[in-house]
Amino acid sequence: MKFETTDDLAAGLRGAGYAADPVMVQTIWLATKMRKPILVEGPPGTGKTYLAQACAAAAETDLIRLQCFEGITDKEAIGSFDEALQRLFLETQGAAVDRDWETLRGQLHGLDFFIQGPLLQAVLQPRPIVLLIDELDKVDQKFEALLLEILSDWQITVPKLGTVTAKSIPFVVMTSNQERRLGDPLRRRSLYKRIEHPHVKKEAEILDIRTVDAPLELKAQAVGLAQALRGYNMVKAPSIDEIVQFVCALQLLGRTEIVAEDRDVLMPFLAKTEEDVKRLLLRDGFASLVATALEYRDQALAAMKGGRAGVPDESR
Repeated sequence: MKFETTDDLAAGLRGAGYAADPVMVQTIWLATKMRKPILVEGPPGTGKTYLAQACAAAAETDLIRLQCFEGITDKEAIGSFDEALQRLFLETQGAAVDRDWETLRGQLHGLDFFIQGPLLQAVLQPRPIVLLIDELDKVDQKFEALLLEILSDWQITVPKLGTVTAKSIPFVVMTSNQERRLGDPLRRRSLYKRIEHPHVKKEAEILDIRTVDAPLELKAQAVGLAQALRGYNMVKAPSIDEIVQFVCALQLLGRTEIVAEDRDVLMPFLAKTEEDVKRLLLRDGFASLVATALEYRDQALAAMKGGRAGVPDESR
């Protein structure tokens, strides 16, 4: 990934729908220049995954994603030999291959017979891509250690296959919801950024970038509702992306404002647990949130108008 200046990167991220503050832009730019991974921590729904997607879009390159989960092994992350293909090769080509055991073993244990996982795919790309290692806090320390060779030396050592050196060095974004504290060796190799749920002005900027066609007043009220919901002690507060989808739904319904009477049809976009549904169904629960949203609306509207005043039309 090559961005000549931080301004080039900022413009690329904005064009991809990501509103990055100057510090974040500089951190990403330095990471690309110094070939360092970025570790992004914060609550679920704050845009950590979207950051990686936006970086790939801004650089006009591919994104390869390793979705972490409890119990993940090197087989899922790096890959494994295709034993069925090896057997098929011996059965169909056995008479024609070199009968020397070392030569034959070298053939069978080459990349042609290896099913590549996301990590190996990333380092074998002919040009730099973005590698997203998502929800890294779900794995154990053993798996963390597996990543150290890649992030330090940009190579992967696999039994029988040998050491595979990167053809190009990917830009690595690792995300964590902090279900478990990640180890210090991984942290030391990374540039660290924490992302929280955005404040009113920040979310107004994000929503304005990602829902260009929606009326400003509707988006401003949606920002207010997001802020109100996150202060409502919900089990799962709405993410930035869910608020974007919420605004899109309002547009499809032909709404120009959020009203309490639309509560039931809008509920699937805002409440994702049984407990949260019950809270929003309480008498005056949703109505009070709509009223609270109006308190934030003017602040969000001013932020959107101010942002538009400073951005040329062709960049939007």
